[in-house]
Amino acid sequence: MPRPMTKDDLISAASENYKKLNLLISNLTDEELNAPFDFTKDEKKKEAHWKRDKNLRDILIHLYEWHQLILNWVNSNQNGKAKPFLPKPYNWKSYGDMNVEFWKKHQDTSLKDAKDMLNKSHNEVLELAKKFTNEELFSKGVYKWTGGTTLGSYFVSTTSSHYDWAIKKLKAHQKNCKNK
Repeated sequence: MPRPMTKDDLISAASENYKKLNLLISNLTDEELNAPFDFTKDEKKKEAHWKRDKNLRDILIHLYEWHQLILNWVNSNQNGKAKPFLPKPYNWKSYGDMNVEFWKKHQDTSLKDAKDMLNKSHNEVLELAKKFTNEELFSKGVYKWTGGTTLGSYFVSTTSSHYDWAIKKLKAHQKNCKNK
């Protein structure tokens, strides 16, 4: 599916990919749910997240925390409080460290709570996106706080694109479980 460039495409892609993610999760076997993630044998999986996330909860919490980023960022800026997307001290070169902090923060969060938190935040993000017009979401320069990109691209990144990432990771885990 191409990257959404309209409000309707954004809502549709986010909803469809979220359904795909939940269908994949519902079809995980007990072994797949309980086996810790281990991608060390795959030399292509060098990015830090392949080592960071150890289970389904970690993935769901990662998605939840990125939902919180966009919700807090949009709401703050809409209410006149200028705020960057990434909280200080993080930037686009150091956001991996932020992701590790998210991971650490939720090591005592249960899988059930992670599922509930993600479901609630997914709905909140979609409801927030629906409040904007197509032009507000996908025209550059509408909001100076979005920098050189569009507000919609942030919504895409924190929903459908991130759900794709989670699906790929879970499928890689499933493959690993089958190859043991």
